[in-house]
Amino acid sequence: MRILDRYILSSIVKIFFGAILTFCFLYVLIDSTSQLDEFIDRKVPIDIIAQYYFYSLPSILVTVAPVAALISVLFTFTGLNNNNEIIVLRSSGLNFWQITKPALYFSLIISALVFWMNERFVPQATSATKQIRDQNMEVESVRLRKRKEKITNLTFYGLQNRLFFIDKFNPADQELNGITIIEYDEEQNIRQKIVALKGNWLDINRWKFFNVQITTYSEEGINIPARIKVYKEKLMDIEESPDDFLRQRVRVSSMNIKELRHYISRFSSSGAARALNNLRVDLYQKTTFPLRSFIIVFAGLPFALMVKSRKGATFASIGLAIIICFLFFVVDSVALAFGKSDALLPILSAWISPIIFIGIAITAIESNFAN
Repeated sequence: MRILDRYILSSIVKIFFGAILTFCFLYVLIDSTSQLDEFIDRKVPIDIIAQYYFYSLPSILVTVAPVAALISVLFTFTGLNNNNEIIVLRSSGLNFWQITKPALYFSLIISALVFWMNERFVPQATSATKQIRDQNMEVESVRLRKRKEKITNLTFYGLQNRLFFIDKFNPADQELNGITIIEYDEEQNIRQKIVALKGNWLDINRWKFFNVQITTYSEEGINIPARIKVYKEKLMDIEESPDDFLRQRVRVSSMNIKELRHYISRFSSSGAARALNNLRVDLYQKTTFPLRSFIIVFAGLPFALMVKSRKGATFASIGLAIIICFLFFVVDSVALAFGKSDALLPILSAWISPIIFIGIAITAIESNFAN
């Protein structure tokens, strides 16, 4: 490694860890202050609060890593600009890639670490955080509010080897809409598919479904239905209660890429197109999320190096870089929303913002650092 590379990289690493520690401290401080009333009302012990924030750390780290990487790189190159070192380096014949190589390598390493943490630690930590919060921190008013909130695209594994797809679940009215239930045998072959327009939980602790179609499949496979029955309304032999539906909701944030891909594969024959589309968007978003550190740094670097004079130009470049990175998150959020509304292909909704901003960065590099 060249002396120049070590010099730049050491500055980036120091600032990065300082930014990470600052962000984590601020998150814990702000979040704990906002939840102080809940902690007091529930008389939550200090050790439980400590566990809660300890398990929150993986999610915090992967969320703030791109911003911390950007800040560390911009601060480093701002310092080089203020000391005229960038001008000296360019005058000595070094091109854009040679000057920024340490920053680009650093951002790739951070992206790899974010991917590893997302797959290895974040799902388990997210589940642990939710469990601690549900058991120890939520006051009764919050629980009652959650019971009144409608849940869309509910999916979970139920009893008797069944998979549930629910378009909308209203806990307050104990009503289901857009119901699809897939039942498997012990060899994981589909044996029955239940589709219903609506379902209501009755006082006799049974579900009544309306406009029901029950398809039973033969042992030859899913394409060979042995029997199809249609009912205007029917009492169902389903043991899950509304409380079970609330408890057993599967959260995408609690799954890694492999688990989510398997989950989608299991549901692919359900016919619940909207829910499957949303899950595919989440899957592709999980694959692109770790790349944010690299993309944001790559998009910001050319503007940080556009120095025409010492006064004002550096701050203008940094401001423009921050604006571009802010726009990245906006475009990414909008694209994902379009993907979940079926206006964009799932894979395109996840990759469109990386492609756009990599294109912007390359255009800026070619326009200003071609020689």
